[in-house]
Amino acid sequence: MPMVGLGTYMLQGESGEQSMLAAVNAGYRLLDTAQMYGNEREVGNVIRRCQVPRQELFITTKLYRPSASYREAKRDIEKSLAALQTEYIDLLLIHEPYEASLDMYRAMTEAYQAGTVKALGISNFNTSQYLEFIDSCGVIPVVNQVEAHVFHQQGALQEVLRRHGTHMQAWSPFAAGKENFFHNAVLQAIGTRYNKSVAQTGLQFLIQQGISVIPKSSHPDRMRKNMDIFDFELSASDIEKIKALDTQKSLFGWY
Repeated sequence: MPMVGLGTYMLQGESGEQSMLAAVNAGYRLLDTAQMYGNEREVGNVIRRCQVPRQELFITTKLYRPSASYREAKRDIEKSLAALQTEYIDLLLIHEPYEASLDMYRAMTEAYQAGTVKALGISNFNTSQYLEFIDSCGVIPVVNQVEAHVFHQQGALQEVLRRHGTHMQAWSPFAAGKENFFHNAVLQAIGTRYNKSVAQTGLQFLIQQGISVIPKSSHPDRMRKNMDIFDFELSASDIEKIKALDTQKSLFGWY
């Protein structure tokens, strides 16, 4: 799985497809979608149109509340495969904790065993929810996709995940611009020393913590800049300054 992917929330219709195609042309190979986003069909069209071999792409999608049972999850995995116009999904997640999460995961595990899903994961599970889930789920989820950014770094959760073999992936790594993210003085000062933007500095911080990222953008220039973060490394003192920005609180109310 690539460390940087494209979040596709709100990328819909022909304009959404054009944005995703621009991302693939800029070097993105991970596209993150969800049934909740209503754009799996567009992602499928991009898979078909982009000229990149399917095996070089990494497609993530997610099941949500309408799939919250074994039977509905089994049905909706097939719906995702049809919408994505692909024979397999690289990573399938449960979008958030549900009472029926284990039943959904049983259907997902069957698809994994059949080869139509290559890897299983979860999203928005906090520490206690994660630990309770893995106590009964059978196949340890390879990913927990959660809110993570400089203001909510999720270090304690990441340590628990790492201990049990689950990778943390960050949605909204720019905090959706909240807390004046793009004008943060600490990130600006650090980024200036590396000739990098606030956004690039925030992404590099997460990646150096071992957290993969799926920033959303519909602007080709920003897409390219979000990928252009592998030619520098933050110093230990820079890391400590950014760690001091952590409020240990969600900005989106998920936890």
